[in-house]
Amino acid sequence: MNAGNNSGDKVITFRKRIAGLSPSTLDRFVLRVRKAIRLQDTVNVLVTNSGELRSLNRRFRGADKPTDVLSFPSPAVGCGEARRVAGDVAISVDIARENASRLGHSVADEVKILALHGILHLAGFDHEHDNGEMARKESRLRRSLKLEIGLIERTPPHRHNALSGKQGIDRAPNARRRTA
Repeated sequence: MNAGNNSGDKVITFRKRIAGLSPSTLDRFVLRVRKAIRLQDTVNVLVTNSGELRSLNRRFRGADKPTDVLSFPSPAVGCGEARRVAGDVAISVDIARENASRLGHSVADEVKILALHGILHLAGFDHEHDNGEMARKESRLRRSLKLEIGLIERTPPHRHNALSGKQGIDRAPNARRRTA
């Protein structure tokens, strides 16, 4: 299942169905987030299972554990050239389902919460090194988008790291950090 953007490129890929959330609905949500944070570049989203997230986590981060969300920023391009794709976000619907059940909200909302978190990383935010800037931004956006508690808020700082299992940090090693 895929939904495309206006240029016909596929940006949302569902490998697992989610009740109450279609690819086109998630595509519109991603667009709202991009506009809210002024990210002009395309964001690709893969919604899949924990096995695939574990494989990606192992391959790109050296952590042989499943995780809820991974972000893969596109490499920076030369001076004056525009990136066309900000990067990719991969979400485990299996872990989203567990989180939603534990936290008392829908799987569809959990996938949106994870997508928001991943997109903020693509925009250059890094909650491990920004003195709360990403957490504040995520909280404001989550409230305006009418979403439940965010990923950073519900994960103790000492557990939100590369080796913590399901609540692992979600940026690829070469991801750029926001400096302004």
